Amino acid sequence: MTEPGFGPNGVTAYAPASIGNFAAGFDLLGAALAPLDGSLLGDLVHAAPAAEASFHLEGPFAAALAGDTRPNLVLRALGLYQAALKALGRPAGPFALRLEKRLPVASGLGSSASSIVATLAALQALCGDPLGVPELLELAGRAEGSTSGGIHLDNVAPSLLGGLQLTVPGRDGKPAARRQPWPADLLLVVAHPEFQLPTAQSRAALPERPAWTDTVDFAGNLAGFVHALHTGDRALLARCLRDPLVEAHRAPLVPGFRAAQAGALAAGALGCTLSGSGPSIFAVAGDDADAGAVAAALQRGFAQAGLPSQAWICALDLEGARLLSPVPRPLFLEAQP
Repeated sequence: MTEPGFGPNGVTAYAPASIGNFAAGFDLLGAALAPLDGSLLGDLVHAAPAAEASFHLEGPFAAALAGDTRPNLVLRALGLYQAALKALGRPAGPFALRLEKRLPVASGLGSSASSIVATLAALQALCGDPLGVPELLELAGRAEGSTSGGIHLDNVAPSLLGGLQLTVPGRDGKPAARRQPWPADLLLVVAHPEFQLPTAQSRAALPERPAWTDTVDFAGNLAGFVHALHTGDRALLARCLRDPLVEAHRAPLVPGFRAAQAGALAAGALGCTLSGSGPSIFAVAGDDADAGAVAAALQRGFAQAGLPSQAWICALDLEGARLLSPVPRPLFLEAQP
C-alpha cells in the first residue's frame, strides 16, 4: 500500500519500544516490547526517495517535540547514515521522511531509540541494505548518544534486533550486542505515568563514581542474572531481577515509584524496578503472578501520587525493527553479529 504523498517507492518502518537497563544491567541490558493485545508500541518512520529533502512530524506525541530547537533524532540518524554511505562511495538521497511519534518522550520506554532505529530501518530498505548489523548498531548508538552522552546500546540494540540484548565487546572496539534467552512464560508488565523525566535529569542524579561495594554488587548481580537465564535457574533469576546500582538514586525522582514497586511485588511479581531512566516502571510476572493484578498494582502506586498511568502486558518483541510497507518483513532477525 502506497503511503499518501510518498509515491510507489516509499516504505514504512516500525521499531518497538524497549526497557533499558533491564534491572540488572545498567547501560548494558535492554528488552524489546510486544504488547499481548497486538498493538504497536513504538514509532513509525515513513520514507521515500524525493527530489527535495523534507521532514514532517505527526502522531499522538508529536506536540512534545514541536518546540525542540535541536535537530530531530530522525534527522540526526539520517545524517549519520548518509555519511556512512558516502564513506563507502554510495551517496544516497534526498529523502522525504515522516515520523509518526507514537511513544511518549522522556518516558523510559526507549522513545529516542525507537525513532532512530525506525529511521535506519527505513533507509536500509530504500538503499538496498548496504550496511551490516555492526555498522547499524554503531550508528544507532551514536545517534542515541546525542541525547544521553556516549554510545549507548541498551535501548537501540533490542529495538533494532529484538529480544533481550546484552552489550558486549565487539571486534576492533566496535559496539556489539548478543541476544539472551528469556523464558517464554515470563511476562513484562509496564506502566507509564503522565510524567516526564528527561534522561539528562535522571543521569544527573547519579554519583560521579559509585562505591566499590556497589560496583562489585552490580557485577555479581549481572553475572548471576545472565547465568540464571542460560541455566534456567528461576530462583536465581528472581534474586537478580533488581537494580543495585542506580535505582536508589533515581527513585526519588519518580512520584509513586516505591508504592508501585511494593504493590507489584506483593501481587507476586518476580522483580520490579524503573524502565530505563524512568518514570516508567516494569515488573516481571511469572507463573504464580496474575499479570493483570501486577499491572493494577503498578497503576495504584502512581495513582496514590496523583498520577494517571497507562499499563501494558507484554512479551518480548522477538523481531525488532521491521517494515510494515510495502511488504511486512523482519529486517535483522537472523543477522546478529
